[in-house]
Amino acid sequence: MTDNSNNCTDPYLDSFAQSFAEANYKPGTIRNYLNLVRKLGGLMDDAGIAPSALTPDLADGLARPLASKSDTTIRFHNLARRFAEHLIAIGVAQPVPPTETQIARTQLLADYKAYLAGQRGLSPRTIYHTLRFANRFLDHRFGTAMIDLTRLRAADVIGFIQNLLTGKQPYRDKTVATHLRTFFQYLFARGITATNLALCIPKLAKKWAARLPRHLSPRAVEAILASAHSNPRHGLRDHAMLLLMARLGLRAPEVIAIQLEDIDWRTGELLVRGKGGLHDRLPISDEIGTALSRYLREERGETCCRAMFITYRAPYREFKDGQIVNTILRDALKATGQKPPTPYVGSHILRHSLATQLVNAGASLDEVGDMLRHRSRSSTMIYARLDIDGLRSIAQPWPVEGGGQ
Repeated sequence: MTDNSNNCTDPYLDSFAQSFAEANYKPGTIRNYLNLVRKLGGLMDDAGIAPSALTPDLADGLARPLASKSDTTIRFHNLARRFAEHLIAIGVAQPVPPTETQIARTQLLADYKAYLAGQRGLSPRTIYHTLRFANRFLDHRFGTAMIDLTRLRAADVIGFIQNLLTGKQPYRDKTVATHLRTFFQYLFARGITATNLALCIPKLAKKWAARLPRHLSPRAVEAILASAHSNPRHGLRDHAMLLLMARLGLRAPEVIAIQLEDIDWRTGELLVRGKGGLHDRLPISDEIGTALSRYLREERGETCCRAMFITYRAPYREFKDGQIVNTILRDALKATGQKPPTPYVGSHILRHSLATQLVNAGASLDEVGDMLRHRSRSSTMIYARLDIDGLRSIAQPWPVEGGGQ
């Protein structure tokens, strides 16, 4: 340790270190964490805060002014909050009782979650994002004050949408409007609001529906796969993840959702946990099988987590969403010097690229839909625009003045 003086955190350092050791953190990382906790202890001593009185918010307030000055990648204030939570878990400190406002919001969101799952039948991933936007709206409208949903007006809804769309990172698609409509439909159905405020949310333009699917050439896809494979720290994992999307057309959430038991090595099949809770079985080629087995044998960390793809840093756990795939793809494009076909680099680029290759090779739309596991033919129709020769054969002559052609 860098500081040998005693402070109030010393009696709890061993148990705190043990919690990280059980999660497979490296000894060097644990030592760094303990040094930071002892720095927190010095701040607590100076402020006269005993360990029994420490709360996550207090710890955050003490550590945050020093977080930006730290010469480490560890977020000091996050670690401070975690130490406070550890003291609560071992019974040294007491949890802060929720306020009446927090209880009311928790009850509202719990009922809303039950509504989304029971009456709307949404997937856990969609429920997570829908709840997040509802919570953000409540923060925007009421802040920390008691929520009074009977006071909501159309101006509140439109003001929140304008705030999102004019931010530093404005939302680019229709999900904001969709999630908010669901929330206000719920409030109206429950009789909480007198009017259906979902009707005041304007429909967003769908300019992307008029363009060709954004895709990469076969050569560009192979260059991306090779670049991901060359990463010395987690190249086998990244390569296997991108390969599943490039060869089988899997969506990013489907790749993240793969469990170890989803692969039948004897029959060469992969269970895909798709949208809407639907499951499919797809054959895996020798190329995919080899990539997966190499990752499992040579790179995957020791963990009890059953997810196929996990973080490369301790604690080795599954990813919370598919954003990791977007990051891998964006880094690979940058490494190969390629310009992305769209400003927003999303994992669907590889899915569109596979469909484009199939259409160019002469596959029918039904075959493309089967490969991508579309439940509706309308989802596959966007790829009809790629068949330029076929569209040219049915195009009508352009009329000219006088009725001639």
